[in-house]
Formats: sequence, C-alpha cells, structure tokens
Amino acid sequence: MNNSNTIIYVVDDDVSICRSLSLLLKSHEFRVETFTSAAAFLAFKHPKVLSCLVSDIRLPNINGFALQEKMAEEGIITPIIFITGCGDIPMSVKAIKAGAIDFISKPFTDKKLLESITLALSKAKVLNKDQAEKAKIKQRIATLSPRELEVFHFVAQGMMNKNIATKRGTSLQTIKIHRGRVMQKMQAKTVTELIHLAQKAGITSSSD
Repeated sequence: MNNSNTIIYVVDDDVSICRSLSLLLKSHEFRVETFTSAAAFLAFKHPKVLSCLVSDIRLPNINGFALQEKMAEEGIITPIIFITGCGDIPMSVKAIKAGAIDFISKPFTDKKLLESITLALSKAKVLNKDQAEKAKIKQRIATLSPRELEVFHFVAQGMMNKNIATKRGTSLQTIKIHRGRVMQKMQAKTVTELIHLAQKAGITSSSD
C-alpha cells in the first residue's frame, strides 16, 4: 500500500495528542490531517481517497458518538477508530455496534494503533468499492425514461411481464419493449442480475 495516497484524520482536543499521533503516522509515510474539534473535521473538504479517522470519544460540543451520526448523515465514508483515556465496556460496545472499527484505551502502543489503522483501511477499501459500484448503477438508472424506471421497479419486485401489463393497463408487447430497454441500459444480462442491481441501488418497491 502506498501510504502517501492515504489520509489518516486525527481528532482530539488535546493538541499534544494530535502532534504525537501526527509524528507517528507521518513516520510511516501517511498523510495526516489533525483537528481539535469534531466541527472542524466535519467542515473539512474530504478528498475521495482511502482514509480512516482516529478520534477521541470525548470531545467538546460534539462527542464521538454524535460525530459518528453526523458523518453518516453527511455521507463521509471513513472508518473510525476511537481512543479514550476513560472508556468502559458499555461505551466500547456502543461504539463498535455503531460501526467503529476499534475502541482503544489510552495509553496504547504504536503497534496497536497501527494494527487498527491497517484494519480500518482494509474496511475503507471495501466501502469505497461499494460506493463506486452504487454510483455506477445510479448513473445507469438516470438514463431510464419515466416508464422504463417504473417497469424497472416492478421487475425488481419479481413481477412477470403480463402482471406488469395488467397493473399498468397496457399491452404485453409494450412492457416487453420497455423491459428490454431497461435490461440494455442497466447492462444486465439476466433478470436476477437486474434485481441485484436494484437491491444495490436501494430500489425495493414501485410507486403506484
């Protein structure tokens, strides 16, 4: 892995922690961005590169759990490693259940942090690939006409051509034509593949 193309974000209201973690990570050739508040991190323009976040769980104004929620709301796809000087088991369980990669108590070793970062970046790769796939599918969906999109919704539910024709009050041949165009535009070779694309895009029901 080329660490120079990877960003490790560090959020901690203790400037000395930010400085020491920055030095450690830069020594491993990572690009590092440090912040002393969650708000500053959220305001940062996040480039679309492989990244993870190392954050204190206890932060002023916006704590780690609230930061997790805001990242999800804003579509910031960056795995989180929480660090804390006063954590407990219930807190760590809550963080992991909410999607954090790890919950590390201070003081921790460089090795432990780097191992967690390696795990987080592996997760980030999977997430980035998934997002890229969804973006491609949505681009294809955007090429569908309103009627083709409607047929796509029905096919995604597993409806047969004749059922779709009956529901929409149109001819079977017309539905076959629309369905063929949908398959072509969505680049799906089989109905099963088309349904998979619909699920990936979050399409599960039609609009009547």
